[in-house]
Amino acid sequence: MPIAKINDLIKKKEAISLGGGIKRIEKQHAKGKLTARERLEKLFDPGTFIEMDAFVKLRCTSFGLDKANMESESVVTGYGSINGRLVYAFSQDFTITGGALGEMHAKKVVKVMDNAAKVGAPVIGLNDSGGARIQEAVDALSGYGDIFYRNSIYSGVVPQISAIMGPCAGGAVYSPALTDFIFMVDSTSQMFITGPQVIKTVTGEMVSAESLGGAMTHNSVSGNVHFISQTDEECIAEIRRLVDFLPSNNMEKAPRLEIQDDINRQVEEFTSIIPANPNKPYSMFELISHLVDDGDFMEYQPYFAKNIVTCFARINGQSVGIIANQPQVMAGCLDINAGDKTARFIRTCDSFNIPLLTIVDVPGFLPGTNQEYGGIIRHGAKILYAYSEATVPKVTLITRKAYGGAYVAMCSKSLGADMVFAWPTAEIAVMGPQGAVNIIFKNDIKNAEDKEAMRKQRLEEYTNEFATPYKAAERGFVDDVIEPKTTRQRIIDAFNMLEGKREKMPSKKHGNIPL
Repeated sequence: MPIAKINDLIKKKEAISLGGGIKRIEKQHAKGKLTARERLEKLFDPGTFIEMDAFVKLRCTSFGLDKANMESESVVTGYGSINGRLVYAFSQDFTITGGALGEMHAKKVVKVMDNAAKVGAPVIGLNDSGGARIQEAVDALSGYGDIFYRNSIYSGVVPQISAIMGPCAGGAVYSPALTDFIFMVDSTSQMFITGPQVIKTVTGEMVSAESLGGAMTHNSVSGNVHFISQTDEECIAEIRRLVDFLPSNNMEKAPRLEIQDDINRQVEEFTSIIPANPNKPYSMFELISHLVDDGDFMEYQPYFAKNIVTCFARINGQSVGIIANQPQVMAGCLDINAGDKTARFIRTCDSFNIPLLTIVDVPGFLPGTNQEYGGIIRHGAKILYAYSEATVPKVTLITRKAYGGAYVAMCSKSLGADMVFAWPTAEIAVMGPQGAVNIIFKNDIKNAEDKEAMRKQRLEEYTNEFATPYKAAERGFVDDVIEPKTTRQRIIDAFNMLEGKREKMPSKKHGNIPL
């Protein structure tokens, strides 16, 4: 082959690799952002990324685009390995027309998604785009529609992960919203349907882009986003970490890792972790860190609905999703946001064959007009639906309070828990002793000469009889009351026993979750 032909190919690829040119690359760096290709280099194992469709260009010639002199489209696509496993990805290139999406940009993304679904591999989108390319009009909008459609039909088939690493506005936000996980980089990324200028024009409100759609806004207030990072590098490292907890597709299980942590380790700290005063909080994070392999877990939505903890961890090397009430926040009550967060996490784990461990210390659903008017009935029902629908192994541990409907909602035996353990400190009842005594023994207390003494007597009787795990264990709703220090051993044994679990739901098109 003529050397000139090969040299011509090399020159073309070199020009393509520069994206929008050196000046725009420098501008990207000045904002504290990596370029599209730099991000992909850090995402994949060294030397494994294979680019696809490098030579694809836009076809639009309207409004001067024919003179734009772009060597390639504003997105880099391809596949490679993350810790030795096949993953597909696309990375929007802000140095080319601000990463704007047009017809051919969308086709490149769609091809990556289709290929990932064909071979059963995760797909990761690194978003850094000003939105639809206005010059391409309906072609750009149609491109978004093609992506949204695939986000939806491949949901629950292969893991879809989005990272917001720059602006993401208008229709562009809906593709990330349809994926399983969203990361955002603090200070350099924003998400919103309508930007500050439009809001000011339409409603008169004055708001900054960061306040409106910044990373912390979406992590703590809206709950749209699941993880926050301080830099592009940190974000990419966290994506790589998350991939390790996930299977490649819905037909596989997450990789099981070799562990150093002793499976027979007894946790003496559990003997004293529950305070003597039932109204005193303790840290659920402390409990989880003592329970899981090497104390390592990856929290999901750490800044949203802090009254419920959701995280990925490993127990005996197996990837597990953990849902736990947090007594340090709102006493661990369930509210509207906790309903959304919990149900979403349960369904994500169930989609990808990740067993569920639920740790219960819940006094009830949060009361109040704001909660009732906001639809806590509907949002709380999402938890019931998600647990009932989940067919993965489900193990529940009740450490302290488990009252009323909230007890049922937190993966009780009635919702399909395969194994339910309780500590001796567990209190499983319709309501707490104080409230129960006020109702059940109302007349006894009212007619007593010494009302306070009678109330104290009845409270002690009720607590000893009902504020325990033993009534539930007598009825088979608790499989075993265990010594706290043996908890890790018993949970490992339960998940080992459930490894071959097979459960089929009734045949139907799909259920109708209370959205």
